[in-house]
Amino acid sequence: MNVRIINKSHHPLPKYETNQSAGMDLRANLSQPVTLNPMQRCLVPTGLFIELPKGYEAQVRPRSGLAVKKGITVLNSPGTIDADYRGEVCVILVNLSDQPFVINDGERVAQMVVAKHETVEWIPVESLEDTERGVGGFGHTGV
Repeated sequence: MNVRIINKSHHPLPKYETNQSAGMDLRANLSQPVTLNPMQRCLVPTGLFIELPKGYEAQVRPRSGLAVKKGITVLNSPGTIDADYRGEVCVILVNLSDQPFVINDGERVAQMVVAKHETVEWIPVESLEDTERGVGGFGHTGV
């Protein structure tokens, strides 16, 4: 799939790190380091602008290494970039640790997965088909 991209950062374009990777790392595009204190959130620019084809979205997800080692995650995970959005791709990071975290220019702060999606047309009805599960949810199957 070809996707048009404008790179206003001085970093390389996102790329797949292995031949079976689903996501590409997004890098911070900063003029100076940003300190993210415990329980603080911030919007991290990437300098990237994309033009996705109709029927696709880009999902911004946490990087597992940052999450497990540093307690840094994407707050609205996954963040969605719609096909008609033309603004800068940014990442909402939050520090869930008890230590400050410094975000440096060029640091890989999240990953982006491009995925196809469907458009739903609702069909209003008076009832839904019964299933064995029914309305059970939120832990209804036990531990």
